[in-house]
Amino acid sequence: MAASSLPAATAGPPVRGACPHDCPDTCALLTTVQDGVAVRVQGNPDHAQTAGVLCNKVSHYTERVYHPERLLQPMRRVGPKGSGRFEPVDWDTALDAIAARLQAIAARDPQAILPYSYAGTMGLVQGESIAARFFHRLGASLLDRTICASAGAEALTQTLGGKVGMKVEFFAEAKLILVWGSNSIASNLHFWRLAQEAKRQGAKLVCIDPRRSETAEKCHEHLQLLPGTDAALALALMHELIVNDWLDHDYIQRHTLGFEALRERALRWTPERAAAVCGIPAQQIRDLARDYGTTKPAAIRLNYGMQRVRGGGNAVRAVACLPALTGAWRHRAGGVLLSSGGFYPADRAALQRPDLLAGRQPRTINMVQIGDALLHPASPSFGPAVEAVIVYNSNPVAVAPESGQVVRGFAREDLFTVVIEQFRTDTADYADYLLPATTQLEHWDIHTSYGHTDVLLNRPAIAPCGEARPNTQVFRELAARMGFDDPLFRESDESLCRLAFGAQVDFGLLLERGFATLDIPAAPFAEGGFPTASGRCEFFSERLARQGLDGLPDHVPNYEAAGTSSRYPLAMISPPARNFLNSTFVNVESLRDIEGEPVLEMHAHDAAARGIRDAQVVRVFNDRGEYVCKARVSPRARPGVVNGLGIWWRKLGLAGTNVNQLTSQKLTDLGRAPVFYDCLVEVQPA
Repeated sequence: MAASSLPAATAGPPVRGACPHDCPDTCALLTTVQDGVAVRVQGNPDHAQTAGVLCNKVSHYTERVYHPERLLQPMRRVGPKGSGRFEPVDWDTALDAIAARLQAIAARDPQAILPYSYAGTMGLVQGESIAARFFHRLGASLLDRTICASAGAEALTQTLGGKVGMKVEFFAEAKLILVWGSNSIASNLHFWRLAQEAKRQGAKLVCIDPRRSETAEKCHEHLQLLPGTDAALALALMHELIVNDWLDHDYIQRHTLGFEALRERALRWTPERAAAVCGIPAQQIRDLARDYGTTKPAAIRLNYGMQRVRGGGNAVRAVACLPALTGAWRHRAGGVLLSSGGFYPADRAALQRPDLLAGRQPRTINMVQIGDALLHPASPSFGPAVEAVIVYNSNPVAVAPESGQVVRGFAREDLFTVVIEQFRTDTADYADYLLPATTQLEHWDIHTSYGHTDVLLNRPAIAPCGEARPNTQVFRELAARMGFDDPLFRESDESLCRLAFGAQVDFGLLLERGFATLDIPAAPFAEGGFPTASGRCEFFSERLARQGLDGLPDHVPNYEAAGTSSRYPLAMISPPARNFLNSTFVNVESLRDIEGEPVLEMHAHDAAARGIRDAQVVRVFNDRGEYVCKARVSPRARPGVVNGLGIWWRKLGLAGTNVNQLTSQKLTDLGRAPVFYDCLVEVQPA
C-alpha cells in the first residue's frame, strides 16, 4: 500500500492523570493517545501546582511503559534464587499455585506470610486497598511501613499535631526561604519554581545541606553542616532568637506550650557549641539567626533527608519549633512545610478494612529490618519464621538497608516469594513467581500529595500492555482462590477511587478536571488552632514524656558520627541521583545514560589523602560490606563526608552491589525509621 493511502493516525483528547511517584509535587498529567498507543506524557497546564511542567524523569514515562524489557506475562522461577531464570506460565497456573502455597502456610500460622510494599506508586487504590483487605482477611503479619518518612511524620505529629504546614504556593511571597535538607531542583521541582519567583522579588535563599547540591549552588548562601547535626543548628538559632529577643511573645504566650523549658535548653546551645558539632563557622549561625529573626515573612522548606539519621525525629521537632518562636505562622508566606499529607480527609480505613482482622492482632515487622527478619528463626518473642513474602510497589533488595543481609534472606530456598512488578528488578530475580503489573497509564487511581493540597484522579489512558494486571486485580483473584467471598473483594477500581474521599471531595470535579483543591485557610495557624491535643504548637510533648522520652527536642548524635572512628573516618550520605527516583527509572536507558555510572563524590582533600584520582574505581567499605564504584572528586562533597549517589540497581553496578550494602538496619529516635545517612565508611583505590 502506498504511504499516501495509509489511514491517518487518530488521537482523541488527552487523558487526565496523575504522576504516581514518590515526590512532593504529585503532578497532573495529560497523556496523548494515538490508535491505542500513548505517544506523549506532559504536564497539565490547567493544574496550578504542575503548570504544564514535568521533571525529566516523568517526561520520559512512555519509555517506561513501552520499555523492551517490560514484564508482560507471568513467570515461574526455573533457576536458583537470584539467577533471574524464569519460564512463562499463564495467569491461572500462577495464581492457583500461589494461592495453594499461601493456604498451606496460613493453615499453620498466617503470620508466617508477610506483605512488603511501599511507594512504587503513591496511589491510594493501587497501593493499599484490595491488597490490604487481602492481608487483613488472611491474618498475615503486618508491615511497619517506615522506610522513608515516619521519623519526620512522628516529629510533626508531636510538635504541630500532624503532617501539616504552610501552603506551598505562598513560598513565592516569602522574603527569606530556608531550604533545609532538600535538593529541590532534583526532588521538588515545582517548589523550586516558587522559590525562584520569590528570589526575583528580592527574597534571600539559604540552603542547609551536607552536600553542595544543585540547589545549594543556586541559593545565596549554603550552610554545609555535618550529617546528623541539624538539631544542634536549630537549637543554636533558638539561642540567638532568645538572646536578641527576635521573638513574638504574644504568639508564644497564646499559641505554644512549653516555652520556658525550651528556652532553658536552647540557651545552652551557643553558636560556638553548635559550630563545633556542625562543622561550620559560628558566625554563619549568627548571621542566619539574624536573617530568620528579623525578616518577615520567613519560610522553611524541609525535606526528608535530614531525618534519616539516629536523631532525625528530634531534628525535625527542633526545626518545626522555629516558626512559632518568631510568629512566622501569622503570615501565609511564613511557617514550615515538610509534609501536607495530614490535611487530606482520605478514608483509608474504608479502603483497607482493618476490621477484617476480626480481633486478631498479628505481629508487626519493620520493613527497614527485612534483612534480619527473613533470617530470624521461629521463637516465642518473634513468632514463626517468615515462610512467604509478597512484594509489590517496592524493590527491597535494592532499597532496604544492609542489603547483604537482605540478599541472604531472599536467597533462602525455603522462602516462597511472589513479586508483582513491571520489570525484572533486583528483587524480581529472587521471586518464585513474577507477576506483570500495570503502569500508571493503564489503571485507575487516586492521589494525595505531601507537597501541596490537591487531590488528583488518574484515569487509564491505554489498555494494559501484554498480560499486565493492576495490583488490585491480582489480589481480587487471589482472594477468590483463597475462598474470601465477601463482596468487598470485588469492588472495582473506579468504585474504590470514589470511596477514598466519599463526600469530602467532588468526584464529578475530579472526572472533569483531573484534580480538586482542598479548602484550607491560606495561613492555617495564624491564630493557633494546631491539631495537637492542646491546640498549640507543642515545644514540650507530654505524650513523648509519658513514653519515657525527652519531651523537648534535643541534638541526638549519630550512631556513627563523623570523626568518631579511626577505622572508618568518613561519614557517608546517599542522596538520590538526580535522574532516578529511589530505584525507579534506573533501567530507563536515556536517564541512565545521563547519570553515567554509580559514583561516590569525594572532597579533593580526602581523595588526595588516599591517593585517589577523579574517575578512579574505588572500594567503599565498612563492617557491613563493600561497594565498588567510580570516585568523583568534587566540591559537592565537604571534607570528611562522601556522597554515594543512589539508588542504582545492584545488578547494574560495577560489582553487583549498591550503596545500601553499607547502610545499617538501626532505627531513628522517633518513628522507627531508617538511618541511611548515619553511616561511616573508608574508601580505597580498588
